[in-house]
Amino acid sequence: DLHLEPGKIIGLLGPNGSGKTTLMKLANGLLQPTEGSITIAGSVPGPATKEIVSYLPDAAWLPDWMRVEQLVEMFHDFYADFDPARAGEMLAKLERGDVLAIKSLGALDPKAPLKTLSKGNKEKVQLILAMSRAAKLYLLDEPIGGVDPAARDYILHTILSNYSEDATVVISTHLIGDIEPVLDEAIFLKEGKIFAHRTVDEIRETEGMSVDEYFREGFKC
Repeated sequence: DLHLEPGKIIGLLGPNGSGKTTLMKLANGLLQPTEGSITIAGSVPGPATKEIVSYLPDAAWLPDWMRVEQLVEMFHDFYADFDPARAGEMLAKLERGDVLAIKSLGALDPKAPLKTLSKGNKEKVQLILAMSRAAKLYLLDEPIGGVDPAARDYILHTILSNYSEDATVVISTHLIGDIEPVLDEAIFLKEGKIFAHRTVDEIRETEGMSVDEYFREGFKC
């Protein structure tokens, strides 16, 4: 059993094959549970919940022939809570390379087809689109995987700066040390079951460990 409250940033942690992506797909209605149930704001995942859930999958899924500005228009058409002005502002910062005063993030042309962008910039565009929605639940599957440390800083800054205080953000990752400073809670999965669900402060105070250390101790080979 698992219950997530609003207003929290929650890490979804576990080794490969533990069920992190499966849980996110269940919550997004892409998979159906074989037993038990899952509800979001009281509703079973479906059309009603898709209006309040913003999902970032761990895969390149946007049509790569489309220009970045076309993708913004497409999201605006699909989602009533999508804010194109917010997306444009974040893309402009990325284009100038001035986010967090980091100049090495690489320029981004909104008129460029997605397929011409670097892997890191493609992931940033996908994140910007997901975070430009005024969703109640953000499901972010490995948003900082496979990008350099400067890009991770940008991505975490984008997440922190663009979700409402009454929303819930669930971040799946193996890079626990990178996201630990922004987490309120952590869910640990092991072989498809919940190994632990604890606040970050509780782990530090009770166990005398960081979340990363707690993970390494609980899942060491």
